[in-house]
Amino acid sequence: MGSLLDIVKRRCSVRDFSSKPVEKGTLEYILEAARMAPSAVNIQPISLYVIQSEPLLSEIKSCYGREWIHNAPVVIVACGDHRAGWHRADGKDHTDIDVAIAVDHLTLAATEMGIGTCWVCNFDAERCSYILGLSECVEPVVLIPMGYPTVPCQTVKKRKSMDEIVRYL
Repeated sequence: MGSLLDIVKRRCSVRDFSSKPVEKGTLEYILEAARMAPSAVNIQPISLYVIQSEPLLSEIKSCYGREWIHNAPVVIVACGDHRAGWHRADGKDHTDIDVAIAVDHLTLAATEMGIGTCWVCNFDAERCSYILGLSECVEPVVLIPMGYPTVPCQTVKKRKSMDEIVRYL
């Protein structure tokens, strides 16, 4: 466990998973953290597709061209409904932001539970959408392969210093 900051510091991109399945209760806890994420005007234009069974799992994994994804026992497809999402007066669509907040909650809860995750954004979204039968306004934004990591995460992350990113005015 630990504080939120401890969990944030422990989170890393995992690309090698054991074959051990993620327990239902653990998965539900992780999904609940995502469900509780804030969204613009509380519209919650997200949907999470939990893919665990073949042949669908292999089909979704085929949307990403890297071999390492094939050992993940679970892939979550985080989607956003652009028709439902909040749009600022100048037209800016906040759907992707809402999805990102939910995915961040999900990855932190997973880390807390000893589950490894990786954000995958460079995938064939059109193929993924076709496989899942999504409507035109629902976009698969992120694939999140997840499972028990086979090796511990590297805990030292290269980050800019506080004075490089923070401006007190």
